[in-house]
Amino acid sequence: MNKYSHIDLRVNDWKTALPFYEKLLPALGFTRTFHSVNWRVFAAEGVLPSAAYFAITEDPNHRPNGNLIGFWAEDRAEVDRLADIVREAGGKITDGPRIFPISPTYYAVYFEDPCGNAYEIVHRLN
Repeated sequence: MNKYSHIDLRVNDWKTALPFYEKLLPALGFTRTFHSVNWRVFAAEGVLPSAAYFAITEDPNHRPNGNLIGFWAEDRAEVDRLADIVREAGGKITDGPRIFPISPTYYAVYFEDPCGNAYEIVHRLN
């Protein structure tokens, strides 16, 4: 069993962040939405509450920090495709896509959402 459950993410501005996540999260497999007044929830396939989900709320006082959220990619082409979506959706690529010296097969892109939250999408062979 994959122990991953969900992410509760803060953004400092809905108007800036939501269009970005509405493009990126479905491309990552979070295709179903369960929105409320205070939360925008994007869920993966599966039965709730055990399906993985990504929840976003607005906090005007939120400031990005050193935390990083990482996602797996099936192959290098998927890393590249998702990097294109990040750019098109208004995210900022901070490094990559490229091979990183973490291992000879560590192909990744690092980026930030429009509010400065940090992410990585990686493909790596054993």
